[in-house]
Amino acid sequence: MVKAIVGANWGDEGKGKITDVLAGQSDVVIRFQGGSNAGHTIINDYGRFALHQLPSGVFYEHITNVIGNGVALDIRKFLKEMAELDEKGVHPRMLVSDRVQIVMPYHVLFDQYEEERLGGKSFGSTKSGIAPFYSDKYAKTGFELCELFDEDYAYQKLQGILEVKNVLLRDLYHKPELDVDSLFTEVMKLRDAIRPYVGDTFRFLRGALKDGKNILLEGQLGALKDPDYGIYPMVTSSSTLAGYGAIGAGLPPYAIQDIVVVVKAYSSAVGAGAFVSEIFGDEAQELRVRGGDSGEFGATTGRPRRMGWFDCVASRYGVQAQGATEAVLTVIDALGYLDEIPVCVGYEIDGQVTRDFPTTRLLERAKPVLQVLPGWNCDVRGITKYEDLPENCRRYVEFIEKELEIPVTMVSNGPGRHELIYR
Repeated sequence: MVKAIVGANWGDEGKGKITDVLAGQSDVVIRFQGGSNAGHTIINDYGRFALHQLPSGVFYEHITNVIGNGVALDIRKFLKEMAELDEKGVHPRMLVSDRVQIVMPYHVLFDQYEEERLGGKSFGSTKSGIAPFYSDKYAKTGFELCELFDEDYAYQKLQGILEVKNVLLRDLYHKPELDVDSLFTEVMKLRDAIRPYVGDTFRFLRGALKDGKNILLEGQLGALKDPDYGIYPMVTSSSTLAGYGAIGAGLPPYAIQDIVVVVKAYSSAVGAGAFVSEIFGDEAQELRVRGGDSGEFGATTGRPRRMGWFDCVASRYGVQAQGATEAVLTVIDALGYLDEIPVCVGYEIDGQVTRDFPTTRLLERAKPVLQVLPGWNCDVRGITKYEDLPENCRRYVEFIEKELEIPVTMVSNGPGRHELIYR
């Protein structure tokens, strides 16, 4: 059976924890898209971790963790995370697709330089090289990992690529040009370091399906950051939808039988773009500090996340875009300080109220239509049974469930692996 775990919103919904939990029931966990531009925070018996390149199944000895072909692989960051796990006694079984394309050092440079050039009109990039990487992938000038093992071919290809890159560096960005020999030497060292993990993941996964293994697809970011269905252009550069999991992992689409969408009990976002339910000032800071395991700050950048009330319109749209079969509601514990909890139930656009999520240009004019729900004004951490939650907390969960139009099967009431209530 293949199950996907994906986000309904802007990312940061708590997918890492849920993947960590459900990985215990899986044989294979696959990262199928994205790169090191977002992190999944996990707290378990080994400690606290922020994973960026590695799948969230790395803490189970029985699991094979796969980096799929759809990922933007930063080899240096992959090796760094593997070393950090090794220091803490975690030794995962890893398999990296020979078809995955790699983030080259110049991708990171171009990401930084372009954000610098755009100034106040920048996209709020994490400067991890993701947009330049995917631009090159679809312009057919990227490097598949397998290409690095043919050194003569790789060197000649790099020479041709740098002819163009150096023109941009010199004449557009006014930055130093790159030397092909030193860059090639650097990339070959990285290739040699990752060599033990590289394999034919397409063949491996076909075998896993044939053997009836349980396979878990782990998505990065959320539906609203998808380049087709998100808040374009303030999106990421790879599809964040479960449907892409078949492509980014190398599985038949009909194999995905369960799609678990993760939503947070309030809203948060990193980066620029329309965010209708956003709150500001002291109100936002209070929720930011109480949110998550150590506050709402980006796992990759450390920058404060933008905060907002739960957005029923955006979340229901995200659920539909993902094709979700069930939902997990996270960080419910963060709202325990509130006597009343506003929820965004509609958008007012040019005097008209809608419950449908619009395209970006309309979204930028939208104002939130809020409905206030009663809070429960107490700490719900430590509760293990749904019926033991305060009545108003249960009403809040059930209100969201009705708005999402799919069942909420789990409620997370703390950052730890075991702080999870099953319904």
